[in-house]
Amino acid sequence: MSVARKILLAMSTNAWLRERATKTAFVRRSVSTFMPGERLEDAMAAASAQQAQGIGTIFTKLGENLARVEEAESVTRHYLDTLDTVQAAGLRAQISVKPTQLGLDLDTELCFRNLQRLVDRAAERDTFVWIDMESSPYVDPTLELFRRTRARSPRIGIALQAYLYRTEKDIESLLPLGSAIRLVKGAYLESADVAFPKKADVDENFYKLSCRLLGDEAQRAGGLLHVATHDPRLVDRLAAFIDEHGVPKSAYEYSMLYGIQRPLQQRLVQAGRPLRVLIAYGEYWFPWYMRRLAERPANVMFVVKNLFR
Repeated sequence: MSVARKILLAMSTNAWLRERATKTAFVRRSVSTFMPGERLEDAMAAASAQQAQGIGTIFTKLGENLARVEEAESVTRHYLDTLDTVQAAGLRAQISVKPTQLGLDLDTELCFRNLQRLVDRAAERDTFVWIDMESSPYVDPTLELFRRTRARSPRIGIALQAYLYRTEKDIESLLPLGSAIRLVKGAYLESADVAFPKKADVDENFYKLSCRLLGDEAQRAGGLLHVATHDPRLVDRLAAFIDEHGVPKSAYEYSMLYGIQRPLQQRLVQAGRPLRVLIAYGEYWFPWYMRRLAERPANVMFVVKNLFR
């Protein structure tokens, strides 16, 4: 991992920096590149515009590591209302939640019950719930949440991180379940003991794991892969694999973030590739914003220079 990326990821967790940086005009202007606004209404307006272009949406309310039961209940109710609002608006949209938003740090069973409430409502509204993956200590409890939920409903998917060494084995264990997996590269500061430190190795692992999840065995099991990358080279390599092996559109979607690589998004749509774009909203955007910048470590000097202007 580059020094610049490490700096940006470390900055993402600094409470002192978050308090001050979020008040600066530079940061607030810059973050608008990655999210249409802090309110759900802002996200829905952007989703409607996307849908007119043939692009689906995933909504996520920013925030993590909640410290009180009441906060977890508030987030759960927000997402329940969101599922109702999305259906009423006729949007082709899903939701993605972090387990620590639903109370995982407080009580595993509380988190599980809250997740079930969301999945049950998603089934009623004919849509889908994704579980976001957080830093490496959360992988095992998050996988357990997914397995328990998947046993009672197919309306659930999980994000897995290609930079973790363990992800290959995790995929092998989930593949027979016909799992919906959103494969991402990973956006937390992890040690070389658990994650590939070199970008080239992460990229190659992403490609290898994606091919496994697009293969015949995964298709027979009924799996779905969200190819979550903005790297044009990976996008094109996997498009070539998909075409060569005749992978049906029902087995995959490309998945990207709002505001990133818009020309590439348009190219995928024009080529008839299924695409779903994640739109984030909410007030707790600073850690998420810094992780997005870390995807392009060349940004670090620009950020440091302008952060407190």
